[in-house]
Amino acid sequence: MAPAAGNVAHMSEAVIDDEVAVLLDAVDQRYTTGRRRLVAALQEGVGPLTINEISATDENLPQSSIYRNLAVLEEAGVVTRIVTNDDFARYELAEKLTAHHHHHLICTACGIVVDFELDGRVERTLDQALAGAAKEAGFTPMDHRLDLLGLCRDCQ
Repeated sequence: MAPAAGNVAHMSEAVIDDEVAVLLDAVDQRYTTGRRRLVAALQEGVGPLTINEISATDENLPQSSIYRNLAVLEEAGVVTRIVTNDDFARYELAEKLTAHHHHHLICTACGIVVDFELDGRVERTLDQALAGAAKEAGFTPMDHRLDLLGLCRDCQ
């Protein structure tokens, strides 16, 4: 289990911008300057970011604008919200934009979220097990997310 790299995986900024514009158009939304800056902040971040962390990367983005735009971007499938048991949700670009499949370690004490990747063989085995469970339940899976809950090194 290796830690995953930052959110800027394999797609260029221009390709991501094009994809975001298409996803927003599908929900009758525009790719505004504020949304571009928000996507750029998420691309620059290492791992999922809180709204405060997003604000710190671009001080010209008002928090009220960040909240509104994250809701729109989440609805359009541009960002994924990761909920922890602390007061702050964390956000990252959706995997379909980054081409970077990963999972999360979530500390139940401090709320930190760390990305990690599984070995390809383990990921395939997990996919098969999940597909079997889904088939048995009459469910059609599209993807999966795995969040491991526990205590980070600092909180142990």
